[in-house]
Amino acid sequence: MKRRDFVKNSVLTTPGVFFVHSVLGNANPVLKTDNVDELFEGFQNPPVDSRLFVRWWWNGNRLEKQEILRELDVMKVAGIGGVEINPIAFPGDTDPVGVKALTIFEDDWLDMLQTALQGAKDRGMVCDMIVGSGWPFGGEFLKKKEQSQMVTIETIDLEGGKNYHFKVNELLERVDPGLHSKNKTVYKDLLMARMLPKNSNEFTEGEDLMSSMSDQELSVSVPEGSYVLYYVVKLTGYMAVINGAPGAAGPVLNHYSKAATEDYLNRISGFINGKIGNMGDYIRAMFCDSMELEGANWNDDLPSEFEKRRGYSLLPYLPFVLKKVGHMGNPLNEEYGTKFPGEVTEVIKRVDLDFYHTRIELFKERFIDTFNDWCHKNNVKSRMQAYGRGMHPLEASMEIDIPECETWLFKDVGREYPDTGLTGRAPRMCNKYVSSGAVLAGKKLVSCEEITNTAMAFMATLENIKIAGDQSNISGVNHSILHGFNYSPPGAVFPGWIRYGAYFNEQNTWWPHFRKWGDYKARISYLLQNATPQANVAILQPLTDLWLKMGPQRDPFPQKWYPEYQNNLWEAVHQNGGGCDYISENIIKRSAFEKGRMVYNSRSYHTLLLPEIETLDPETTKSLVAFANAGGKIVFIGKKPFKSPAYKNGENSDARVKRIVNDLLNLPGGNVIEYPSPQGDVIGWYGKLQAELGLAPYARFNKTHKFLSQSSYRAGENPLFFIANTSLSEHISVKADFEVPAGLYPWTWDPETGEKKIYPTDGSRNKLNLELPRATSMLIVFERSSRGKKLQPFDFKREGKELPGTWQLQLNHINGKTQQMKLGSLIDLVENSKTRDFAGDIIYEKTVAIDSHKYEYLDLGDVQGISELTINGEYIGTKWYGAHIFHVKNALKKGENKISVKLTTITGNYLKSLADNKVAQNWTRHQGYTSMGIIGPVRIIQDR
Repeated sequence: MKRRDFVKNSVLTTPGVFFVHSVLGNANPVLKTDNVDELFEGFQNPPVDSRLFVRWWWNGNRLEKQEILRELDVMKVAGIGGVEINPIAFPGDTDPVGVKALTIFEDDWLDMLQTALQGAKDRGMVCDMIVGSGWPFGGEFLKKKEQSQMVTIETIDLEGGKNYHFKVNELLERVDPGLHSKNKTVYKDLLMARMLPKNSNEFTEGEDLMSSMSDQELSVSVPEGSYVLYYVVKLTGYMAVINGAPGAAGPVLNHYSKAATEDYLNRISGFINGKIGNMGDYIRAMFCDSMELEGANWNDDLPSEFEKRRGYSLLPYLPFVLKKVGHMGNPLNEEYGTKFPGEVTEVIKRVDLDFYHTRIELFKERFIDTFNDWCHKNNVKSRMQAYGRGMHPLEASMEIDIPECETWLFKDVGREYPDTGLTGRAPRMCNKYVSSGAVLAGKKLVSCEEITNTAMAFMATLENIKIAGDQSNISGVNHSILHGFNYSPPGAVFPGWIRYGAYFNEQNTWWPHFRKWGDYKARISYLLQNATPQANVAILQPLTDLWLKMGPQRDPFPQKWYPEYQNNLWEAVHQNGGGCDYISENIIKRSAFEKGRMVYNSRSYHTLLLPEIETLDPETTKSLVAFANAGGKIVFIGKKPFKSPAYKNGENSDARVKRIVNDLLNLPGGNVIEYPSPQGDVIGWYGKLQAELGLAPYARFNKTHKFLSQSSYRAGENPLFFIANTSLSEHISVKADFEVPAGLYPWTWDPETGEKKIYPTDGSRNKLNLELPRATSMLIVFERSSRGKKLQPFDFKREGKELPGTWQLQLNHINGKTQQMKLGSLIDLVENSKTRDFAGDIIYEKTVAIDSHKYEYLDLGDVQGISELTINGEYIGTKWYGAHIFHVKNALKKGENKISVKLTTITGNYLKSLADNKVAQNWTRHQGYTSMGIIGPVRIIQDR
């Protein structure tokens, strides 16, 4: 059907059901939070479980009781609400300053754990705890049968007419994947050896050579022509725990073994319960970190499980569905083995997909379900990063009590934002899967390992961190676990024991201001935890096609994705004022269809987007027919599905999918269409689609911007919007038309101060002019009340008068040194060789003659750092992000005024100068200098 016909016909779907503005705006059932005043009280003083948590790295288990309690006090004062106890390997090139390394779960270590758990409880803080140490967990104590297994292949080209004799041990030695974290002891077993022609016009298993093995030697007689030796090797215990602490390093657990998983978990609970009693009295959740299993794909019963579940044998195809792998289990990008024609390759890919589905099922049943059961048996919740190879990125999170994703901080965040890809995005590709799975399953918390920072540690400003955190919230996160807080005693050599992180540490220059961001995040988290995210558009990502074309990917850092805009479609929906969830084929098949909507639990959608999907299960297409017949909108973007993923009865299933999809596109009513793929500007493309299809957004912006996004929520009858400009340099001015019920009025709830004010409208209660300086966000909540203190927005178009004269600077370095200097004009201090390596506080001062008492604002212009303004000895305020504009109407006087600005810098530039400090150099030598200082211009601005 043509788009113009679709638009013309899509207003009317099933008889009596109209897609009009008021219907589309009310997507999902909402929480029963009818008392907005009670909600605001919680917003003003958020509870501990809404505050920031931290991953508390117990570096090398070098622990002392008094230091544990001291650090809990430091975190408590900083407004941190909870900790995740995380024993981890001691960082390299670091002086332990004589503190003894303890072994996890031994008596002296358990004493430390008890101290931490009781200390947190005494302070009203929440405790989570990682399972074991490092990731994925394991330990030196694991038996061979409990260690992770991978089957992989090696190939050797063979010349025709020759005889070969291969020693088995030499064949096994050739199989040595270039993994990130190799274990010292690896058990290798030859499972299969076959000879195949180098080229084959049809599928062949090849000649089984295992019977040709004698005295640990494989003999091969090659016929004339070119042939290939395939051999399959099982590696057991091949991977070591990444950064495992003493007592929990060594080989990784076999997550495909239920018995091994149960024994491992019961060992842990036995130690903890034996020391403290009921785990649930002290621990909220047990945490499972990144599933970076580096190619784990096997348990000894997998072939029989495959045949039982899929209805045919895996073994004829095993050498061809396996891959040679390297770092993090990623397949090697090289050609090898027999070349088959395209139709045979297609069949092998479908077998490979069945192999993957079998592993997903086994991982869920044997690890995820076992982990959940163990947690609940011990009266704690499960928390897990349930994505990566071996898990469905959406459905696995639905099983977890507190599903978790990841938001990273990179140099490009806030600076770049290309049309497609992940550059400039702090949330990883997994975030939308996890947050969607959480809401589909009715979870309250969407947890996130947040501000993971390996690229610009020590260089991050609070403004950088805020931007990343705001993007995280837009992706659906409402519970932040910072990455992280290092256990580091005061006696440690500066900058301390640093495992990872953005230097959340009391020695950081901006640590005294950390709570400002912490309070900001806590209020946002509280509000989002007690509201329902709105979504009326569902997106079915082409995971099956991705897996068939490119193989399963490593999350959160996939090597490939499909289509190119895979991660950007949900962004564009939100950037155009809408809301969406990811769904899966299983969700579609389990949904109900009524009154123009697809309904799953409490979620419902009027539109389903299918980007570039070629492959669908026939049962999914049947459900699409039911959705369309109920009046739902279906949009095939770029392609229409034409095949199934089935190996068995594949041709019949393909024909069935193709027929049903074609029938869908010919249904009367015009609510199923094909729509062209985006070419470049995904935001603009989706805006056009939204308009042409009559999809009413929750907020309609008069113009879009790549750095502007929003998420819409409902708390009882009250719509609320979190809107963020995540640029580090650009100011965004827009007009927004909010789709809200009659009788509600806009208020701003300020997450910095906990105050709220009525937002001025442009002649209509739901049409607002929004001014968002760099790195600035706002919460708009619509309430029934229209009385209260009114917001007085700053007019950024107002011109000001630049302050003349020289600035006197006093630089108070964190190393204890002080320095005086004068600046005739303001500069970026990294451009001056005398100040480039500075870290600490800088006092900018000047005395200026003011010709009038009518000046209302002082604008510091471009500021790189945190500014605290004092005028004539009176403290005015602090700005740590965005526009550094201060209200000074009652502070400036006619005549002479002493203006003083305290500027707090980052720490990293100084660390770059510490040539003999290995820790400092390890973190900063590959980083450039970061801007700092008041760059200006500094202006005073009169009353209107």
